[in-house]
Amino acid sequence: MRAILGDLWIDFDKRTQGCARLEGIITAMGDAKRVRPPTLKDLAREAGVSLTSASYAINGTGSVGPKTRAHILDVAKRIGFRLNLSAKSMKSGRSGMLALVIPDLGNPFFAALVQAVFREARAAGYQIYMTNTEGSEEIEAEALAMAVGLRVDGLIWFSIRDKDTSDGILSNTPTVVLDRSVPGYDTVSVDYLEAGRLAGQYLLERGHRRIGIVSGPLDIASMRDRCAGVVEAFQKGGEIVFNLENSFSLDLEPMVKSRLIEDRPTAIFAGADIIAIGVIRFAQTLGLSVPADLSVLGFDDIDLASLTQPQLSTCEIPIEHLAGRALQTLVARIKGRDDAIQSLLLESRVIERESVARLLPLLSVEA
Repeated sequence: MRAILGDLWIDFDKRTQGCARLEGIITAMGDAKRVRPPTLKDLAREAGVSLTSASYAINGTGSVGPKTRAHILDVAKRIGFRLNLSAKSMKSGRSGMLALVIPDLGNPFFAALVQAVFREARAAGYQIYMTNTEGSEEIEAEALAMAVGLRVDGLIWFSIRDKDTSDGILSNTPTVVLDRSVPGYDTVSVDYLEAGRLAGQYLLERGHRRIGIVSGPLDIASMRDRCAGVVEAFQKGGEIVFNLENSFSLDLEPMVKSRLIEDRPTAIFAGADIIAIGVIRFAQTLGLSVPADLSVLGFDDIDLASLTQPQLSTCEIPIEHLAGRALQTLVARIKGRDDAIQSLLLESRVIERESVARLLPLLSVEA
């Protein structure tokens, strides 16, 4: 055959050998691409620790010392180890994911809260899927449905209003509601009525007898409670010359501006720091000095409170504590705690800075 085909056979033979070499190269490339990723067993061997210790360090569970954990994580990074979340989820029946649903990421309070929740979640070994509902109940309902569809292990929900927009889909998803009164869920909030009393007492003790209240939206129970606490405190010996509602905004409603000019209270209690900063800004446009001409007390203690001129005195919402207790409560539910619904109330305190003047020597006001 070779003799008959002559040069044609030689050409065919060369082509065949070339194809064989090419096939070998492709196979080698394929093998290189299929290099097995390092396993937990590889990690344990490289780090010189037991398989159990390697697992504890990677999953953030168990009792591994901080130095050992740091060493194992360094080795994991060096050898390119990645936790197989899908396998972990299939084995444990959990995703290692939590959902966080908040109403307004543009509000500095919520931005700070998100950071605190992320820190607490990481410390507990969870990742976070977050949705900003932008104050829309429609987006909120969609976000809750998405969280259920993603099969998250649990949900932290800061609802827009004191209203359940879930349509019953959260019945099998452990859920903690923050700072709102939504029946049927564990809640972590602040004792706003008592916080309002403390705010009112603080103003009275500094000699303020005629004040105005500029609240946030009053369809939120926590806002109603903090303002009611101030009203209750002033029943002991003061006058509230107006009590007006405003959006969560630096921009004041026309009626608020009008009453500030006409009634000239000595102090304003604002239901949120963002509103308090708006009051300070408007007062300054009128040529009024804060606190010499008008004192302003806020509520929240957002980061901006210490950056305003003057620095804003305010009532604190303990964000780190709020996030921490929410994660503790949620993780307990995820792990199977099935006792009665819990409602945790945290304490507030007045953070004294520069925006509230003392009109009289410090007075004692009975609680």
